[in-house]
Amino acid sequence: MEFISIIYAYGAIAFSFLCFSYLLWSKSANPKPHIYKAPPEAGGAWPFIGHLHLMVSGFYSNLPHINLAVVADKYGPVFTIRLGVHRALVVSSSEFAKELFTTCDAAVSSRPRLTGAKHLGYNFTMFALSPYGSYWTQMRKLVSAELLSSRRVELLKNVRVSETVQSVNELYRLWGEKKDGSGRAMVEMKQWFGDLNLNVVLRMVAGKRFQGTSADAAEARQCREVMRNFFHLSGQFVVADALPYLGWLDIGGYEKRMKEAAKEFDKLVGEWLVENREKEYFVEGKAKAKANDFMAVMLSVVDGADFDGQHDADTIIKSTCGVFDYSLNVIVMGSWGDFAIKT
Repeated sequence: MEFISIIYAYGAIAFSFLCFSYLLWSKSANPKPHIYKAPPEAGGAWPFIGHLHLMVSGFYSNLPHINLAVVADKYGPVFTIRLGVHRALVVSSSEFAKELFTTCDAAVSSRPRLTGAKHLGYNFTMFALSPYGSYWTQMRKLVSAELLSSRRVELLKNVRVSETVQSVNELYRLWGEKKDGSGRAMVEMKQWFGDLNLNVVLRMVAGKRFQGTSADAAEARQCREVMRNFFHLSGQFVVADALPYLGWLDIGGYEKRMKEAAKEFDKLVGEWLVENREKEYFVEGKAKAKANDFMAVMLSVVDGADFDGQHDADTIIKSTCGVFDYSLNVIVMGSWGDFAIKT
């Protein structure tokens, strides 16, 4: 009995500590009242987690936006919810959304400091995940002018065309080798589309491609695995993002996995960066000839640029190229069936 009493006593102390920590974090999340009154908070909040149950299956629907639409029918087009200790504004009106992104654009232009953005985004260096500020503004201008301009897309047109032609020729060769008496051949289209997209993306980002050798096949598998893990974890919900006082527990082990995935990703993109620096159009780090792939362009543009001393050039290049590598999710997350190809 004494042992059970001790367990209950420790449990009560732990619960009291949890409640106290929750109150402290709640106050720190909203330290001062605003001049303007916030929109009403939707009802149905649960203790500690707030409205997080709306973000998971089993409540109204399997999709969060359907859950929020049901709440909007009751509370109107603008309301707030609590995601753990954080308050979030939900807007389900196109007119209000337009007003937010025009008149109040600076107030809604930032991104939350999530665990995934910290560990996978090079400590918020990846501009797609970094909070609004001078660094993000500089990177947006640089990317818009140097990487995503119509001129750059046109320069890379030959990459898409040549890889498509080469892949179709390879498909034709396979058909010639495997066709049956009826002129049909079964082809693994998932792998075919994967190889095509992989080579297009890598040539655009890093100026390299896989030739189809056994060594290349192993490297391609490693690349896909790294990107699959990176992409999956970047969208993973981490309890500490909603309930920071539970961060030390690392529930689910996601933070540990994110750190490991970040190391693998950094190693992969770092190898591409070294290869680009060794190419013939660079001499002692200075560009001597024009290169079209994103990484080579970044090497020539970022060198000597001033980013308020927040980040070194290599980190900026690797994180920026990592944004474009997100398109690899077409390969690792897509699901293509088998098709019978007939000429």
